[in-house]
Amino acid sequence: MHYRALGTSGVNVSEVGFGVWTVATGWWGEHTDDGAVALLRAARERGVTFFDTADTYGEGRGELLLDKAFGADPDVVIGTKFGYDLYSPWERTGHVERPHDWTPAFVKYALEQSLRRLGRDHIDLYQLHNPRLDALQDDTLFEMLDGLVQAGTVRAVGVALGPAIGWRTEGLWAVENRPIHALQIIHNMLEQQPGRDLIAGAKASGASIVVRVPHSSGMLEGRYTLDTVFGENDHRKHRPKSWLVEGVQKVERLRFLERADRTLGQSAIQWLLHDPAVATILPNIYDVEQLTEFAAASETLPVTDEEFSAVEELWDDGYGVEPYLEPTTITAD
Repeated sequence: MHYRALGTSGVNVSEVGFGVWTVATGWWGEHTDDGAVALLRAARERGVTFFDTADTYGEGRGELLLDKAFGADPDVVIGTKFGYDLYSPWERTGHVERPHDWTPAFVKYALEQSLRRLGRDHIDLYQLHNPRLDALQDDTLFEMLDGLVQAGTVRAVGVALGPAIGWRTEGLWAVENRPIHALQIIHNMLEQQPGRDLIAGAKASGASIVVRVPHSSGMLEGRYTLDTVFGENDHRKHRPKSWLVEGVQKVERLRFLERADRTLGQSAIQWLLHDPAVATILPNIYDVEQLTEFAAASETLPVTDEEFSAVEELWDDGYGVEPYLEPTTITAD
């Protein structure tokens, strides 16, 4: 495993990290506490030192799992997130987000709860969770965060954009106007905008990029076919047919990246690591087989300049894939 600096924070992270949401929530299959802890420890054994979670992952479960797996191990670098009001009554309806609360009093309370669940006296990377411009433009909030950094309670400040791909306006405003150390984005070979613009903005500011969804929800692992069927609880089941049909065709045009000692899934990670602004990658990991493949990607054959450029050219050309038209249903009058 290789390691990179997180902006100017002095924090170093493994090139391949572990996004704890896959074991703390039920989106990728249920994990018992013991099973989740075993997988987290297996990641550490493979050189992974950066673990990314949020107070909302499993209603605090993600942070508790990290405490159970590692305690206060100083060699384990933890990023967590804040901003959603986890502590007031709220009933989930569909995909509606929880309310945010960016007031200093709430942030102080949320930080104390995260530290308690993590069993630590500091947080390595504290990230605003899916903020809108109102939060990013809140001087009082960032004065408080700067104070936490000066006190050593927080080592680095970041902004995690989401929940879906996009957020160009927020991301660029953050790196251009706030002294953040990291910007977390969705970026991969099949979804390159607004990632390209956000990476360019981060380079200009000195912030690092944390990438999640590097395999485009599993598409770039290269295992899907036109006949792939997703389980009832798998969020990919609800994607349009066009996502699968077009994605499978695009992946075939990327097979040139596979080598005897580098899988397509590892190539997707190395393509991202080709840019020095990218500090760490958070592939979706939910079993030991994936963990072993992805953790080893840090030491596989790097993507060459020519290969990197070839992928960019494919993207610019839409991968040469015609848009899939969803079948229309004709009903009798």
